[in-house]
Amino acid sequence: MNTWLEHVPEVFAVAMGLTYVLLILRRNRWGWVAGALSSCVYVVIAARARLPMQSVLQAYYVVMSVYGWISWTRNAEEQGGRIFRWPLRRHLMAIMLILTASMLSARLLATETRAAWPLLDSLTTWTSLVATWLVARSVLENWFYWICADLIMVFLFARQGYVPTAGLFTSYIVMAVLGFRAWLQRYRVQQP
Repeated sequence: MNTWLEHVPEVFAVAMGLTYVLLILRRNRWGWVAGALSSCVYVVIAARARLPMQSVLQAYYVVMSVYGWISWTRNAEEQGGRIFRWPLRRHLMAIMLILTASMLSARLLATETRAAWPLLDSLTTWTSLVATWLVARSVLENWFYWICADLIMVFLFARQGYVPTAGLFTSYIVMAVLGFRAWLQRYRVQQP
C-alpha cells in the first residue's frame, strides 16, 4: 500500500520543476538551480517508472543546469540577456537528428531493456536534449520543442501511474506557450 510519504520526493520534484519553468520564463538564472534539484529526484523516479531514457535525460538536465547558469551569466554580462533565433534549416537539421537518434535508441531499448515505451521515451528524450541546449543558448524557438516533448510526456507518465508528474508536464505546456510569448515580446524589443 502506498503511503503519502512515498510521494514526497515526486511532489518536491514537481514543485522544483514548476519553479524552474517560472524562473526561466522570466529569464532568471536561478531557474537553473531549481531545475537541477528537480532533475536529481527525477533520475530515480524515471528509473522506477521503467523509462530509462527519461532517467538519462534527467541526469543530462543536471549537467545542463550548470551550463545554463554559466551561459546565461555570460550572456547577461556580454550581450544584455539577448534572445536569438535559428533559421529554418537549423531546425530541420535538429528535427532530423532527433528522429534518427530516437529510432536508434528505441531499437536498442526495445531489444536490450524492459523499457515500457521505447520509441516515445526516446523521442521525448532527444527532443528535450535539443530543447534544453536551445534554452541554455537563449534561442526563442526552444519553446516549440518543449511543447512537443511535453505533450508526449503527459501520456507517458500518466500511463506509468505518475499522475502528479503528468500534471506537471501539462502545466509545462501552458507555461511553454506563455514562455514563447514572453520571449518573443522581449526579442521584438531588442531588435533595432
